[in-house]
Amino acid sequence: MTSFRIEEDTLGPVKIPADALWGPQTERSRHNFKTGKKIPLALIRVLIELKKAAAQANGALGQLTSDKTDIMVAAADKLLGLTDEKLERDFPLHIYQTGSGTQTNMNVNEVIANLAARMDNTITIRPNDEVNHGQSSNDIFPTAMNITAYLELAQLIAGLEHLIAELDEKRKKYWRTVKIGRTHLQDATPLTFGQEVSGWVSMLQHDLQFIQALRPSLLELPLGGTAVGTGMNAAPGFAAAVATRINTRYHSDFTVKSNKFYGLSAHSALNAVHGALKTLASDLLKIANDVRFLASGPRAGYGELHIPANEPGSSIMPGKINPTQAEALTMAALRVMGNDTVITTAASQGNFEMNVFKPLIIETFLESVEVLEGTMKGFADKMIHGLTVNEKRMSELVADSLMTVTALSPHIGYHASAKIAQQAEKEGTTLKEAALKSGKVTAEQFDLWVDPLKMTNSEGQ
Repeated sequence: MTSFRIEEDTLGPVKIPADALWGPQTERSRHNFKTGKKIPLALIRVLIELKKAAAQANGALGQLTSDKTDIMVAAADKLLGLTDEKLERDFPLHIYQTGSGTQTNMNVNEVIANLAARMDNTITIRPNDEVNHGQSSNDIFPTAMNITAYLELAQLIAGLEHLIAELDEKRKKYWRTVKIGRTHLQDATPLTFGQEVSGWVSMLQHDLQFIQALRPSLLELPLGGTAVGTGMNAAPGFAAAVATRINTRYHSDFTVKSNKFYGLSAHSALNAVHGALKTLASDLLKIANDVRFLASGPRAGYGELHIPANEPGSSIMPGKINPTQAEALTMAALRVMGNDTVITTAASQGNFEMNVFKPLIIETFLESVEVLEGTMKGFADKMIHGLTVNEKRMSELVADSLMTVTALSPHIGYHASAKIAQQAEKEGTTLKEAALKSGKVTAEQFDLWVDPLKMTNSEGQ
């Protein structure tokens, strides 16, 4: 049987597993809130870093004795040195808890305090009085949210840049490969596949710019606001001292020069940055859909692209290959779009001096970052990298298209050109046959004017 120990908080005694580093507030939350995913470890690690920096700042400001500062720093370092598997054992709380994140803040406070006691039981370290000194859950938790979001975006940005690079290789390789364009899902004038891909590249480059432009808004931290934004119980200079240490740790430019009332009651920066992630998701959905539709077939679809065969596509149809990486990316895109609604709504719920949807906001934000980064990498490496074109099929579709008649319009007029296209469609002939039959164009003129590569204007770009 599991052995227990008894600890007390302000509500009375609590039975806690003997080997657990957490304390009574964590134990109460563990039983009161059992639903949903657990608090992300990325956020826990940032909270531990903040507690370490807070201990150092309070020590430097004379708020804590050096022995208390040193043991808390040592405990934090020991936790930060653990693997994720080992670290998560003492951080069991779920997202759906108090909306301020208070119970997770106390989970971190209790673990550091109890670990410090095990390391040196001659020094008294209490979760609220020492570990949480100069802080409130109301300012430390949103501070950790912004820092975590800012840091985690780095991998997404790298993944986006990688996808852009892979697509750009296809742009260069197929710049002169002519294919038919499509508008309104109907045939249009020719372009090159490289030109088509250049549109995808530009979409993602703009998305990257949006994310990079908005990301610095996360550098503004509400630390120092404590309970309602007034800074009560925090020593003068405490927040700035913590920020200095955090910036050294992460090689960043976080600032506490902010309106604390805004920082506790609103999460506008996370909301705005996630809006850019939603825009990225929208563009990725378009690109993935274009790729999988252009690769549809191989015999009964568009058939313009060959996609890599990564795994069998069917449990019943032998030899079938499906665009699975595109499907994964489109599912991730839909998740991010849904997440944006969650974050938008949650960010609007800053009642009076505090927003109480904090755990939901940060977990949802981090999920979007994770699913986009992972599926973009798979799409780039396992689909785009090995993607090739079916030039024969592209040439056939261009040759069979009626919309190349557009090149005749400047020479014989829109009306006469339309009649040629309509006649070719009605009689099932080629455009050239219909044009010659109309008497408006000679064979030499048709070949000179209806040149698909020239129609793309790719040489002038």
